[in-house]
Amino acid sequence: MRKNRKGQIHNEFRLLVLDDDEMITLALRAYFEGCGYTVDIESNPLRAIEKIRLDHYDILLLDFLMNPICGDKVVEEIRKFNTDLFIILLTGHKDLAPPVKTIRELDIQGYYEKSDKFDQLELLVESCVKSIRQMQTIRRYRDGLNEILNDVTTLYQDQNPQQLVAAIVGQVRSLCQEDDVFVMLNPQNIPAFSEKVSLVSSLLLSGSGDYELDAAQFMRLYYPHFLDAIQRIKSSRQPDLCEQRLALPLHDESGHFLGMIGIHFRQAPADTLIQLLTLYSRQAGSAIARMILHTVLQSRNDQLKETNKQLKASYMETITAVRLMVEAKDIYTRGHSDRVSYYTTLLAKKRIPDPQRLERIRLAGLFHDVGKIGVPDSILTKLGPLSEEEYAQIRRHSELGCQILSAMSFFQEIAGIIRSHHERWDGKGYPDGLAGPQIPLESRMIAVADAFDAMTSFRAYRQSLSLDQARAELIRNKGTQFDPELVDDFIEILNDYDQIHAQLEWTFHEL
Repeated sequence: MRKNRKGQIHNEFRLLVLDDDEMITLALRAYFEGCGYTVDIESNPLRAIEKIRLDHYDILLLDFLMNPICGDKVVEEIRKFNTDLFIILLTGHKDLAPPVKTIRELDIQGYYEKSDKFDQLELLVESCVKSIRQMQTIRRYRDGLNEILNDVTTLYQDQNPQQLVAAIVGQVRSLCQEDDVFVMLNPQNIPAFSEKVSLVSSLLLSGSGDYELDAAQFMRLYYPHFLDAIQRIKSSRQPDLCEQRLALPLHDESGHFLGMIGIHFRQAPADTLIQLLTLYSRQAGSAIARMILHTVLQSRNDQLKETNKQLKASYMETITAVRLMVEAKDIYTRGHSDRVSYYTTLLAKKRIPDPQRLERIRLAGLFHDVGKIGVPDSILTKLGPLSEEEYAQIRRHSELGCQILSAMSFFQEIAGIIRSHHERWDGKGYPDGLAGPQIPLESRMIAVADAFDAMTSFRAYRQSLSLDQARAELIRNKGTQFDPELVDDFIEILNDYDQIHAQLEWTFHEL
């Protein structure tokens, strides 16, 4: 018995069946509605294209031979404005079906030969559903990381406890779309608030949301089920979910229990959301620890330095997660940032002896494309040429990456490097049109390494270049796109390319 068989609750997925044979469309609608799907039917290809343009569908079941246009032309038109739709091609004439190359180029997910039984077609649809759910999970995680990046910078501003707790509650509510959220601070580790703790409760308690209550009274009267959770999260330092109530620990870098975030969900939260909230709670714990050190322990400079180190580590964790999400959008760019960082560091060592500056260059190479988190997937993975509007969105990634990293003082020195890594030696680059020595040296180095790795890596829209071809392209663009002296340095480095490539493979294997 398949998952969506008749009699079970309908799922959230919508299908459109396009076939000029009315008997087939009716039969498919009846079958898949019985499997729990919402199904629309259409016999005219042109009307179907407009339906998809104006409404949302997850999967298209598409006949190949139709009038006035065939299925491949339908897909070609749809892909001009919708790259997310999953498409399964139906045909009763195997010999007249388009070649496999065309099916791949049009990003058609499945192929089905018509028969009087639909079991095999149902399997294809279920495979599409699994892929759609996976992509939805990735996008929810990516969007959640984006929201955390936008929010956590405000936590690091100098605030009193009431302001900080209010900010945390508001951000958690936004992240999980729940009102029933509170934060409790532990008075044992916050001497300035030994008699009362600052609480910001949910709308369950009051419309105002701001309170100064005795912690024991609050827990006894309103959230008795969190009492046991406190003991568990203090020792485990892990989130605790019980009966749709999630307790998130707030610890400092030394493991001192600072308090908790409590959330009462209307329905059980997804694992992805719990992961995001756990990541956020680490940021919130670091911010609270920083607040405590600034407001209560200002004289303890060593601890303040350790807290700032923890903040940097926490922010690095978030930025690294965003970087990996950017590369996860496109299988062909995975490992690109690591390689660019490696090549740039090799190039920098020929001119820069300062270890601290070399470390900044290494980080700039790692995060040079972090701004692509704000570029739609449909543009990053598009197989054909980009429109002017799409190319303009791609060009914004260097500015966006600069904005993301500028939010934290730790990364302000590399933010400008990332902003300028697409400037050109002849002044025709972006975003500022800098030329020659106006471009930061580190940015010029990344530009050479970035171009070399892009040329020698396979992409969906082209084959990779050989080492000799890539070397020739770098030389050809000396003095126009690239700093000519840096190109000469990089060409010299490439004389040991086999050894460099082996070292890269060993490093990635160890990771």
